[in-house]
Amino acid sequence: MNTIAQRIAPLLAALLLVACGSVPELKQPAIDMPSAFKEAPDGTRWKIAQPAEAQPRGLWWLAFKDPALTSLIEEAARANASLAVAAARVKQARALAGLAESERSLQLGAGLGAQRSGADSVAPVNLYQARLTASYEVDLFGRVGASVSASQADAGASEATYKSVLLSLQADVAQTYFRLRETDAELATLEQAVELRAQGVKINQNRFDHGDIGEFDLARARTELATAKAEAIGLQRQRVQNEHALAVLLGKPAAMFSAVASPLAESTLLPVIPAGLPSTLLERRPDVTAAQRAMIASNARIGAAKSAMFPSLLLNGGLGTDAASASNLFKWSAHSWVLGALMSMPILDGGRNKANVARSEAVLEESVAAYRQNVLVAFAEVEDNLAGLRILGSQAEQLDAAVLSARRSADLAQKLYAAGRSSYLDLLDAQRNLAAAERTAVQLRGSRAVTTVALIRSLGGGWQ
Repeated sequence: MNTIAQRIAPLLAALLLVACGSVPELKQPAIDMPSAFKEAPDGTRWKIAQPAEAQPRGLWWLAFKDPALTSLIEEAARANASLAVAAARVKQARALAGLAESERSLQLGAGLGAQRSGADSVAPVNLYQARLTASYEVDLFGRVGASVSASQADAGASEATYKSVLLSLQADVAQTYFRLRETDAELATLEQAVELRAQGVKINQNRFDHGDIGEFDLARARTELATAKAEAIGLQRQRVQNEHALAVLLGKPAAMFSAVASPLAESTLLPVIPAGLPSTLLERRPDVTAAQRAMIASNARIGAAKSAMFPSLLLNGGLGTDAASASNLFKWSAHSWVLGALMSMPILDGGRNKANVARSEAVLEESVAAYRQNVLVAFAEVEDNLAGLRILGSQAEQLDAAVLSARRSADLAQKLYAAGRSSYLDLLDAQRNLAAAERTAVQLRGSRAVTTVALIRSLGGGWQ
């Protein structure tokens, strides 16, 4: 036995040295990391309009200071179906990690049985058995450890994916909520236009009855009134769709949810969020974290695939009793035991293990590429939303001036028309320009709110 051990030891040592390199070292993929976002190169462009930085990252919606929004987001987190799916997948991944971890432990089993057997020439006999068995796989070449690492990384990826789904849900609720409020504000603007057109019809009808104007001006006023009413009715369809979308996010049937009208007021203050540094973005984005965990899992599975080429060692043992009667089953004279060890390794497998290693390496290449793509998309989304807010801010400044000018023009046109110094067409043009400017201002207000939420989402739901 000593001679055999002396001959086998060098072989086992060589196999161990080879197996130690079976799990490749995972290096962080090289990515060109900008020192600052292009849209906020010095950080001075983005100042806090409200104390957003004081809010915990996980409760970013509190920066909007809107109790209705807070209530909707909390309700969605409790009842959304997609979030429940993601949560169930986290439980599955954790259970699989537990299964992999169990292979590291000693496996114990117990059994108790009885049987009766016989033949034509032999009298029937009874046999009673009690067994306690144990088995343990010695992780010589890291197969079990690699599998555990892979399953734990999978669980981490599932947890990060859950956080990503949660962040997307919160952002979707907020954006749908602001779109609904934008639509309510547009409807309020159109209702004012309808009221103004109705007054115009009354005035023109009175003047027509007194012979001051012809039928042309009256017909034009009625046309404008009907057109404004049609636009308001058409906008109701958009509001209903936003309301239904919000109901789905809240986990409710559309027929059981109704949102109270809450126009997005001109005085609504939106938090301006600091972008921070690109290097910190990767730590905050849950989707990037999920991609990184998937990369770690793929790398660990390469080790598990390589270890299948090397021997496995299984230790087992058993202790029990065998007796012809139940009364003698637990007597010491009936006991028996067994100890064993089994080392096995593949010799010919038709290239299966080699192919499995190649597949695992290709999966790692895929996960590395996916990680790089997620990082690039993350940077682009932040830049898009920073640029969007900058452009929308400049646009809002010009539009505010246009609205003031349009209001002054409509007021003057009304006075001139009442004095008979201008035509009704001039008044209609001024009123149309004012209505268009006010409606565009409302839409722009909603776009700024939606883009602010999009920036928070692209920053991973937080900022520094």
